[in-house]
Amino acid sequence: MPGSATSGLSFQPSLIFEQGSPNRHGASLAPDDLPEVDAKSAFGKMAREVPPMLPEVSEPEAVRHYVRLSQQNFAIDTGMYPLGSCTMKYNPKVNEWAARLAGFTDLHPYMPDELVQGALELMWGLERGLAEVCGMDRVSLHPAAGAQGELAGLMMIRAYHQAQGRDPKKVLIPDTAHGTNPASCALNGLQAVAFPVGEDGIVTTEALAPFVDDDVAAIMATNPNTVGLFETHMPAIAELIHSKGGLVYGDGANLNALMGKARPGDLGIDVMQFNLHKTFTTPHGGGGPGCGPVGYKALLDPYAPVPVVEQQDGRFVLDYSSRPASVGRLRSFQGNFGMMVRAYAYLREMGAEGLQRATELAVLNANYLRIRLGELWHVPYDAICMHEVVISDRHLKQTGVTTMDVAKRLMDFGFHPPTVYFPLVVKGAMLIEPTETESLQTLDEFVDAMKAISDEAIAEPDFVKSAPKSTRLRRLDETRAARKPVLRWTAPETPREPSSASGETAETRP
Repeated sequence: MPGSATSGLSFQPSLIFEQGSPNRHGASLAPDDLPEVDAKSAFGKMAREVPPMLPEVSEPEAVRHYVRLSQQNFAIDTGMYPLGSCTMKYNPKVNEWAARLAGFTDLHPYMPDELVQGALELMWGLERGLAEVCGMDRVSLHPAAGAQGELAGLMMIRAYHQAQGRDPKKVLIPDTAHGTNPASCALNGLQAVAFPVGEDGIVTTEALAPFVDDDVAAIMATNPNTVGLFETHMPAIAELIHSKGGLVYGDGANLNALMGKARPGDLGIDVMQFNLHKTFTTPHGGGGPGCGPVGYKALLDPYAPVPVVEQQDGRFVLDYSSRPASVGRLRSFQGNFGMMVRAYAYLREMGAEGLQRATELAVLNANYLRIRLGELWHVPYDAICMHEVVISDRHLKQTGVTTMDVAKRLMDFGFHPPTVYFPLVVKGAMLIEPTETESLQTLDEFVDAMKAISDEAIAEPDFVKSAPKSTRLRRLDETRAARKPVLRWTAPETPREPSSASGETAETRP
């Protein structure tokens, strides 16, 4: 903000913030020639009496502030991120280069179709590539995240049943499913009905059959499931659901264990979402734009979200009108286009052989950890797993060290903790997904760290319970943080005093 005071200004913002000083700035702007505006007449009660409380900082201060914040965070670019079920694998930088090409970044969503043919052709190509990978007839690129993809898939299923003159309400969900599945059902006015899996961790037709009746709209099946096992009875499950008029929704969050090897559509699945940030190396997390396309069989095409990219007379167009029974528009414009560019670049770079190899390595790495960690840690489902393996800390029960303690201590070894306390069917669970992008050396370092933590927990449990030791912030009150989050900055009650000698503000950092 400019250094000159505004009428009514009764504070110096730079006396409140840790950095900055009056009249310090990092921008050079030409004087504007705009006429003066009477704020009160233009904005009424919304007009400011004083300028906003903003720090006045130089460019180096601003840059250093944000770089320092970035260095305080863990990221896939700094170390292994074995967050099970979330597939935090490395994002190739060539994808970022492609997404930043001016021909893509300079497009405006209101530009006419004839001026965005390249973008529409990319969307067309990405749709067909994804459809081929999952064995579906079409793909909608609209949803902004995997959860919205789930929502869209169930919306299409509901519309399909209504068009058949049916109104079934039940959606069957195994207890090894993803946690967002019940929420997607509730938002669609459907009833989530949980059922147990077998002792071997997978769904059996015997366990499922008592829940299947004429009121079943669908089953939501995650394959591989969240204990990392392949659902070997998937075709029989699909046949059972289809026999009652229901449809099969496949949660595609774990497609990283199947791509290039098995196609969900060939296993009887009717509709599924992709998580481009999990399987196709677009950025994951941080609250930024996501992308959760939905693949579907031809019977659901009339109900797909609009607009749809179609090819007409050698040109690509956004078709809004050919699907009168569509579930409608899911979001503004056509989706998060930058994510589509990244996923398309990944598909073209990898090709069919590359996708197969990525799957093979993801499964190999997970099974390597299953064997090596299983020498010390409890493996509740000690069978060949897919892309992730679940272990538990059962052998540490007598030490008083908890699963969360182990996760916190792992941070001191330079690894992000795996998913903890999930899946719920395993007490003290740690769900570990190494992905295909980690080397054998890194996996061995991870195993060594887990062994060291186990030894510490047995010899000196209090030491582990007070972890982490090396992070900027130590053990936090996570319960209070979740229930009473601080979502906005507030100025301290006692502002800092300026230095009398130079006019600079005194530094009072701890």
